[in-house]
Amino acid sequence: MARINDHYLQLKSSYLFTEIAARVKAFQAAHPDAKIIRLGTGDVTRPLAPAVIRGLHDAVDEMARVETFRGYGPEPGYEFLAELIAKHDYGARGVTLAVDEIFVSDGAKSDTGNFQEIFSADAVVALTDPVYPVYLDSNVMAGRAGRTDERGRYERMVYLPCVAENRFQPPFPDRAVDLVYLCFPNNPTGAVLDRAALKGWVDWARRTGTVLLYDAAYEAYIQDPDIPHSIYEIEGAREVAVEFRSFSKTAGFTGTRCAFTVVPKDLHGRAASGERVSLNALWLRRQSTKFNGVPYVIQKGAAAVYTPEGHKQVRATIDYYMDNARLIREGLEAAGLTVYGARNAPYIWVKTPPGLDSWGFFDKLLNEAHVVGTPGAGFGPSGEGYFRLTAFGAKEATQEAVDRIKSRLHR
Repeated sequence: MARINDHYLQLKSSYLFTEIAARVKAFQAAHPDAKIIRLGTGDVTRPLAPAVIRGLHDAVDEMARVETFRGYGPEPGYEFLAELIAKHDYGARGVTLAVDEIFVSDGAKSDTGNFQEIFSADAVVALTDPVYPVYLDSNVMAGRAGRTDERGRYERMVYLPCVAENRFQPPFPDRAVDLVYLCFPNNPTGAVLDRAALKGWVDWARRTGTVLLYDAAYEAYIQDPDIPHSIYEIEGAREVAVEFRSFSKTAGFTGTRCAFTVVPKDLHGRAASGERVSLNALWLRRQSTKFNGVPYVIQKGAAAVYTPEGHKQVRATIDYYMDNARLIREGLEAAGLTVYGARNAPYIWVKTPPGLDSWGFFDKLLNEAHVVGTPGAGFGPSGEGYFRLTAFGAKEATQEAVDRIKSRLHR
């Protein structure tokens, strides 16, 4: 009988969103007439921008002609898209990137989960708590986490608690680590790092030789002009940071799949021999081996995001979601709940009412208000006592969900 990877057995019994889906399915089966409003998983609901649809159609037509048909593309992505990314996402903010420092992929989830592969099995990993589950689970699968304690913490992981008492700002690790996962604007808390805080992390990483894995998938939702959109806006970040971006929440590509990761050539790791090794070269090797590239048609659709009309249309959708965030924040505050986030991110982080833990509040909202959110405990031990809602629903449904929650809390 084939031997399995025993590290998979150290995973918690159920992926967070799988458990949510199971509970919702059971409730729906028992209450088939209930109208459930889902504000839990971060899936978008608005259609792709017309400019993107036009770009997709044009690319499909190209695939129908011999002279413009394309087969296998370059694994890191087509240069036409990387050039647009470098110009609009970075050049416009004073950041210079080379085209071959940008790797187009099928999602930030894939890349943040896979990037750990190029580091040693005994690398020490720190992550914010609460945290997007993929960062943790991918390292559990790789054997870096060890066993869990009574609080559900893995013994070899370094947790950086982000709670109301520290304004959801992660403290620096209290011991030497090799990798730190940072996500800002944050999923799940909606917190952001200002320029001084981000500079503090870059300076710390340069002193300690730590690699920062910086997930900026929600940067397009930043409203405050003083909040950096990229870690590379901070001097020295090219030497210590990888940045992950996505078209999923920015432009509605959750079902279309396109993202990119920036790996500067200034960024290095260390071989067992002590030799400095380019992480850019290693990631290129990994992607060339295990990834076939994002389809040409999809990359043409992503390129349309950077046209004047595409930019305007995508911005309008982001504004739509951020108005939903405002509705949720203001409605829940009016109901007497303590609410965080929702100002520079599409996530609303809610303190659960007295007497209810995260899953208890989940069950209350599902059973009484028929509203689905995400229990904070599912994002890590420091998420207990909190609850996440997202702004990605339709506006009418979002308002109805807020009204339902308010009415049930006041009963």
